[in-house]
Amino acid sequence: MGEEAPIRVVIADDHRSFGEALQIALDKEQDLAVIEIVTDGNEAVRAATSGHPDVVLMDLQMPGIDGIEATKRIRDEGVDSAVIILTGDEDDVGLARAVQAGAKGVLRKTEPVLDLASAIRRAHRGEPLHQVAEVESSLRRLRRRRTSDADLERRLARLTPREIQILQRMADGHGPERIAEELEMSRHTLRTHTQNILTKLGVHSKIEAVVAAIRFGTVRTDDITPSNEITLEGEQAPK
Repeated sequence: MGEEAPIRVVIADDHRSFGEALQIALDKEQDLAVIEIVTDGNEAVRAATSGHPDVVLMDLQMPGIDGIEATKRIRDEGVDSAVIILTGDEDDVGLARAVQAGAKGVLRKTEPVLDLASAIRRAHRGEPLHQVAEVESSLRRLRRRRTSDADLERRLARLTPREIQILQRMADGHGPERIAEELEMSRHTLRTHTQNILTKLGVHSKIEAVVAAIRFGTVRTDDITPSNEITLEGEQAPK
């Protein structure tokens, strides 16, 4: 009987030095063989579709397309490589997003190499990397977040052009005097508009309102510099 072929692994990580260090560590395991290291999501898809590795270790954050989108594309291509998402950040819904994309699971980059090697073997055998309850809990959190995001996006759509102008100037770090002067309104009128913004968005501070507006593209951030600060008379809603 011949010796069993090693599990062929592709590493996709935008920090090549991390990928090379991981390759050195994994190659010490006799049943694992790293066949390629790539540094962006599109290359990960190419490596999976052309090389058909047994397992792809996929960084979550990469240039081009992220690990979730790359995993989806690999699945859309019909490639049966097992994908494990690697992440350096805590994300309470990351597991749900990974599983929905077709990955076997999510592991922290700080996991011991022996644990990562064990996960590679389990994924290759088709075994789950997470308990069902853990996946279901993450899916519930993801659904709640998406519902909350959809509600916030609808609230942002209710802002008037004048309210968006005010939010834009808040994001640019302008103080109340300057905003009132630029928009040719009194400070009292500005406070009224600001209160209306907070009420419509269902938030309690100007920073929360600006963060929401930036996140959904309601205001631009092109001209914001590190020296800019949101200082519209403190954090709390106007009385």
